[in-house]
Amino acid sequence: MSIKNIKLLLTDVDGTLTNGKVYLGAKDEFVGFDIQDGIGQRLAACGGLKVGWLSGRVSEPVAIRAKKLKVPFLFQGQLDKLKTAEKLCDQEDLKLSEIAYMGDDIIDLPLLKAVGWSATVPYGRPVVKKAVHYVTKAPAGEGAFREVVEKILKARGLWNRAVEQFHQMNLRSATPPPNGLD
Repeated sequence: MSIKNIKLLLTDVDGTLTNGKVYLGAKDEFVGFDIQDGIGQRLAACGGLKVGWLSGRVSEPVAIRAKKLKVPFLFQGQLDKLKTAEKLCDQEDLKLSEIAYMGDDIIDLPLLKAVGWSATVPYGRPVVKKAVHYVTKAPAGEGAFREVVEKILKARGLWNRAVEQFHQMNLRSATPPPNGLD
């Protein structure tokens, strides 16, 4: 299947949207997200590309970030990512061939191999790199997700529309969002 047929982009969280590091305090967990990836989420929405986050862990900071960015689908604590994606396909009337998936480790392999188009980050496990269609130039947690969004939107001929809508959305807002564009 071709990248041109992708309608939904699913991504792992730890090691793709983040650098894979989790900082723990006595009561809190901290996870860093990249602003470029946040804009990538908005560009995906403007281009009509649905996005979902699919994580084997459960993390409150991830839930907060997903809510802030209005990510349509968030699945946490899902170790069988292929099964979760298949359920989502049934729910959204999609085929696995219309999904792109971005992951970095062996837990991601079944889904990476089943979807229409797949990607990983530069330090993805070697077996993952061999299984995917694309390895990002940007590191995990530093714009890799945004790079994949741009690649899909450009391949589908939706990039210019997405950028135009993104700018119009920001111009309509008289005041910037309280926490910026992220």
